[in-house]
Amino acid sequence: MAGDGRTIFVCDCEGTMDVDFDAIGKACGKAGGGKVVAGRQFCGVELERLRQTLGAPGDVTIACTAQAPLFREAAEDMGDAASLSFVNIRETAGWSVDGPNAAPKMAALIAAVAEPMPPIALVSIKSEGVALIYGRDEQAIEAARRLSDRLDVTVLLAAPRDVAPPRDFEFPIFKGMVRTATGSLGRFELTIDDFALPSPSSRASLTWGASKNGAASRCDVVLDLTGGAPLFPAHDLRAGYLRPDPRDPAAVERAIAEAGNLVGTFDKPRYIDFKADLCAHSRSKVTGCTRCLDLCPTGAIAPAGDHVAIDPEICAGCGSCAAACPTGAASYALPPADAVIRKVRTLLHTYRTAGGKDAVILFHDGDHGEPLIDALARFGDGLPANVIPVRVNEVTQLGPETLASVFAYGGAGARLLARAKPKHDISGARRVVETCETIVAGLGFGAGVVSLIETDDPDDLRAQLVAAPVGVASSNPAGMTARGAKRGVLETVFRELHHAAPAPVPVIALEKGAPFGGLDIKADGCTLCHACVAACPTGALADNPDKPMLRFSESQCVQCGLCQSTCPEKVITLEPRIDFEAWASGHKVMKEEEPFPCIACGKPFGTRSAIEKVAAKLENRHWMFTGANAKRIDVIRMCEDCRVEAVVNEGFDPHGAPARPPVMTTEDYLKAREAGKDRLN
Repeated sequence: MAGDGRTIFVCDCEGTMDVDFDAIGKACGKAGGGKVVAGRQFCGVELERLRQTLGAPGDVTIACTAQAPLFREAAEDMGDAASLSFVNIRETAGWSVDGPNAAPKMAALIAAVAEPMPPIALVSIKSEGVALIYGRDEQAIEAARRLSDRLDVTVLLAAPRDVAPPRDFEFPIFKGMVRTATGSLGRFELTIDDFALPSPSSRASLTWGASKNGAASRCDVVLDLTGGAPLFPAHDLRAGYLRPDPRDPAAVERAIAEAGNLVGTFDKPRYIDFKADLCAHSRSKVTGCTRCLDLCPTGAIAPAGDHVAIDPEICAGCGSCAAACPTGAASYALPPADAVIRKVRTLLHTYRTAGGKDAVILFHDGDHGEPLIDALARFGDGLPANVIPVRVNEVTQLGPETLASVFAYGGAGARLLARAKPKHDISGARRVVETCETIVAGLGFGAGVVSLIETDDPDDLRAQLVAAPVGVASSNPAGMTARGAKRGVLETVFRELHHAAPAPVPVIALEKGAPFGGLDIKADGCTLCHACVAACPTGALADNPDKPMLRFSESQCVQCGLCQSTCPEKVITLEPRIDFEAWASGHKVMKEEEPFPCIACGKPFGTRSAIEKVAAKLENRHWMFTGANAKRIDVIRMCEDCRVEAVVNEGFDPHGAPARPPVMTTEDYLKAREAGKDRLN
């Protein structure tokens, strides 16, 4: 339990916050036995009180992040006996016009900081310092000269004009245009057209030898000073690719300095945990789900047979693929969805325990959201008392299971804070918000209670938070703790959401393309061939080994469309929706038949619908089963053993087909055409 045996130091920051220490102490105690120590200035006159606790073993939480370096230094001086954590209640709660009413939020933030987060997996990237300086003029040569003592540089000039040759060629200089570029820091591969070497006799300006297309280049770093179109999508997220505006000297200087440091081994987080066996991308060369491919801004995802492959070195961690992935094949790892949901649970439980009402969770990132919240606290009215901020790596990582959990645990609203001008496409986040808004509104939580706030203005953030509708908080919030793989967590959260809903309904229709739904299977046309079962990547469609049967589990269906595309009878239609009763009932029988008995021996060997359909297509239509051979259609209704016996006994000649018409040659066609002309004349 978060907060168990924890000493919590809370001060009012020299009287700038109105802190209800008793309310916080009671809530943190009920949430897990945390003991609150009240103060006024633990970073100054009361530091010695804190140092004594830091010298003893135990868990210590300090409700201040601004002086964290000082507190860590004090802990080191005392031998690092205590396990130390920090939480910001000043900019997020106390520094606000609603600060006197923010005790429930303060208690919630303090309790949630103790929620354990799993370790981060890392990807190692190695750069040997081989750099390509791609430019148009002397600016690229000068940048290469300044980097040549740190990097192994090569200059590539795109369509150069009147470029003065250097006094000495201390690094290679070529001419060429980059046609294609792939890779990232440590492993760029480029294809270059119009590639040429400079003439050694170049005098006033560089002259060039014969050029060729298709030259290949490999390097670790690319410094692009051309000012032209970027070589990569979402180029500012591509590690090792630096593209400053060549007209901005300060930007060029920063890029040169950054390029000079890109040598060695670097660790970056592995943002996505990918399980290929769960991927619903395709089966048997039939394309199904492409949600992640459509959303990835960096091109880190590519088809790889029946599944996709995610390049962890190119992935920039936006998490759009994980938020959209319906099967859980791609799940976010910084942190996983279940860890975020557990934090939401602790926040809302503690907030409610402390007497808080109408809680709204504000998800934000660290690069944009945190500075915006700080600015609002320092120079504006601060966050409303009922708005609890939750920092995540990227708001685009949040899937429907996380937003739904807010309402399942008793929240009254969920907001995602994004930039007014995003660094990458956030259409995936918009779809997640729209889907969740449809679901929670349909269950009676209220309209407009899930929303995306796109702003760079602190005051506008406050205005939108105040103006946004607050929903109906559940009077019967869930108590479950989310653990496990993403898809399993999603199913559990949605069932709990329905149980906690103010006005539950059995079915909610969703928009086309939603990742949840059922199937309309026209049973009369289904032959139980089970092509759909073989294509289904999630096991939503299943057979029965003991009986001709087609079963369907709606909770496992991700609306990938593979069954619809694969069905030879075209009797399957997707129906995007949430059917809570179907989710709770497991597999449902969609069609069932008795096995067809062999007309000779009585052995069951197939389904009546499939056999009769084949017979109907052949009887009196194919030469083998017409005229004198009409009775041979009976072999279709026999098992494999009786069929062989009947064919042998009847002396069936498989080569007794009617003679085919002669093959027409060009000469035959010409003669026929001439004969036709003669008849017309």
